[in-house]
Amino acid sequence: MRNLTLLTDLYQLTMLNGYFEKNIHEDIVVFDMFFRKNACNSGYTIVCGIEQFVDYINNIHFSDDDLKYLKSLNLFSDKFLIFLKDFKFTGDIYAVEEGTIMFPNEPVLTVKAPLYQAQLIETALLTIVNFQSLIATKASRVCFAAQGDPVLEFGLRRAQGPDAGTYGARAAVIGGCNATANVLAGKLFDIPLIGTQAHSWVQKFDTELEAFEAYADIYPDKCLLLVDTYNVLNSGLPNAIKVFKKLKENDYKPLGIRLDSGDLQYLSKECKKVLDKEGFGDVSITASNDLDEYTISSLKSDGAAINSWGVGTKLITSADSPSLGGVYKLAASFKGDIIEPKIKLSEDPEKINNPGYKKVVRIYNESHKAEADLIMLHNEVIDESKPLTVFHPIYNWKAKTFINYKIKELHKPLFINGECKHEHKSVMEIRDYVKDELNTLWEGYRRLSNPQTYKVDLSDDLWNLKNEMIDSKKFL
Repeated sequence: MRNLTLLTDLYQLTMLNGYFEKNIHEDIVVFDMFFRKNACNSGYTIVCGIEQFVDYINNIHFSDDDLKYLKSLNLFSDKFLIFLKDFKFTGDIYAVEEGTIMFPNEPVLTVKAPLYQAQLIETALLTIVNFQSLIATKASRVCFAAQGDPVLEFGLRRAQGPDAGTYGARAAVIGGCNATANVLAGKLFDIPLIGTQAHSWVQKFDTELEAFEAYADIYPDKCLLLVDTYNVLNSGLPNAIKVFKKLKENDYKPLGIRLDSGDLQYLSKECKKVLDKEGFGDVSITASNDLDEYTISSLKSDGAAINSWGVGTKLITSADSPSLGGVYKLAASFKGDIIEPKIKLSEDPEKINNPGYKKVVRIYNESHKAEADLIMLHNEVIDESKPLTVFHPIYNWKAKTFINYKIKELHKPLFINGECKHEHKSVMEIRDYVKDELNTLWEGYRRLSNPQTYKVDLSDDLWNLKNEMIDSKKFL
């Protein structure tokens, strides 16, 4: 893991220096990381990137070269730089398990630590978790549109740089993609790889048939042919069928064809007719070419004969929704054992943070469907033997009472007193967990357009605390 300690905004370091000069740097504080709107105009967000954040915390330190560079900026005293030399995270971090479905304004991750430590990690946390959560959610939507067909991540060459391509591929598989074309991601994260040939392979040979025969000769048991280099129906498909027949004669099963241009609906249907007639009705028809959840949904609705989808640019860049606005806000400060809640006010009610040291519980019905989430103060307890009433935090006349229900606390310890408590899971294990999580959601929350809004409410104690603090601050 690279040392990413300087992957931060300058103002984090100037604030650290100020805290140090004012001798408040060791004060214990609580910060929450949350987002105000779901990724990709979705009804939910898949939290992703926790593993990389844990690696960041485990490796955070200021090297001699880092300190030399900071000294060259002429912004920091020698005393402060000497202090940074021994930097080590010693606080507590609680977070939801990677792959958990979350909703706006819920603490995804809570940091309780000395002020200078909690402040420094903000930028790296946001850049790691925001991006991967965005791509995981986008991939989930694409897979939902594909209705169980394999979805293949093809985005590396269109990604905003190597890290985005590599960690984006990781997030895409966690979100539901079956494989990636990114070889480095395959190696780093032990995820399935997929790939065939490009148009240049076909162009290099004197004829398309020769190109197909050469590929089949090298990969007889993995033969998926790109048929749109010249003309799909008059050249590509007939030549592919000639090769498929030779493979079949030698007891090999062709995988299928890929369409990368043209009218995918029309071409796939025409190809399917011919493949069926020639006895290859069971091979796959893979489509690529600037696909996203909306184009896939449209093609499925129109009866396209496509059963495998290669999705690149619009997935790896989340083209229609290119950022997740996760934020990191101070929620409390400690004076000894006394918690002093903190609040930021705004004319926009959605930008007023929930104060205090908090946790999140999820409420499930008897069929293990998620019904609502409740943001609570950390020391509150729910008695599941008694009815539980929740209400909308702004329109509080909207309320619902649960009788037969179960709850689950979503936060788990990542670090306690600086010691890592995180249990590593493989990408494919996290992918399975995401699938289980999505199965707890009613389909209305997963709709591609105008999804139903999931209930995220505040406990009575937190709601009262928040409104008391608003009343006490609004005339300052």
